[in-house]
Amino acid sequence: MSSPEAPHTVKVAVIPGDGIGTEVMEPTLRILEAVGGRHGIDFAWQHHDWSCEHYARTGSMMPEDGIEQLAQADQILLGAVGFPGVPDQVSLWGLLIPIRRAFQQYINLRPIKLLPGIESPLKVREGTDIDFLVVRENNEGEYSEAGGRLYRGTEHEVAIQEAVFTRRGVERAARFALELARGRGGGLASATKSNGIIHTMPFWDEVVHATAEAYPDVEVRDYHIDALAAQFVLDPGRFDVVVASNLFGDILTDLGAAIIGSIGIAPSGNLNPEGEHPSMFEPVHGSAPDIAGRGIANPLGMIWTASMMLDHLGHPQAAAELVAAMEASLTAGIKTPDLDGTATTTQVADAVLHAFL
Repeated sequence: MSSPEAPHTVKVAVIPGDGIGTEVMEPTLRILEAVGGRHGIDFAWQHHDWSCEHYARTGSMMPEDGIEQLAQADQILLGAVGFPGVPDQVSLWGLLIPIRRAFQQYINLRPIKLLPGIESPLKVREGTDIDFLVVRENNEGEYSEAGGRLYRGTEHEVAIQEAVFTRRGVERAARFALELARGRGGGLASATKSNGIIHTMPFWDEVVHATAEAYPDVEVRDYHIDALAAQFVLDPGRFDVVVASNLFGDILTDLGAAIIGSIGIAPSGNLNPEGEHPSMFEPVHGSAPDIAGRGIANPLGMIWTASMMLDHLGHPQAAAELVAAMEASLTAGIKTPDLDGTATTTQVADAVLHAFL
């Protein structure tokens, strides 16, 4: 157990959101308070009720000055957004994407690690571990707003969506991934589809490899996205750091969550690496309306996400202790139904807190 440190205050904007987001946020804040007490972090919570319910009441996912309010925080914790009856494009483009872009959260970082006490649905090769990071470019690529629809509602209707790749965007994602690979002493896998997508993917490859020239100690290997997805299933132990465009990274990381046992435990960080703006941390399980209100949502995705925030804040020891507490609770067999257990949300969170203390 580490000794308490001199306290300092961190302002955290808290957006529980919808569905199980509201159920996993409260116990996570309780655990963070305990972590703060040990490591000298005084959390100042700034609560926001922005959600699909807020949209139903007001016609918007967040107030007009929502970005200005969030800019006052050091970091952002988000539970989940989405609810039946509210189109996904409304909840996503009304809250998440404006935050990611306004604060230049151009890196989405997702750890893919098989934790003790969880069995992968895969047959993992003997002598290998599933433990790698996926770096997803988070501001442009296939999720650009360039495009439109023509002849709406007629038999001649056309929809056009443009993918936008900039040298700056690809280069900074590649550099972040290369730095991680160098620090872990491993290689970098780059997701591409340059054999079929003739402009953007060859450009992606060129910029990634040009950036990698400054990292001669890191081996960079290109994988076509279809082959890469297959290798995630067949041989996930081969990977250390993966870098991918916005869409490819989005798909790969959900596959990654599946191979480590459950999307319910998967964390993520939307990072502004320079620290000029707040970063946003969110589990990737979504609002899960099918189980909302039943008390069985897995809080580990939110708790693991909180540990990523601690690490980003410069508290790696606190982050490591929190992950170790998660592992202890899993090893003890305290699991929610998504991991074939019978524990409730509260029971799992209490077990993590007890293991930490």
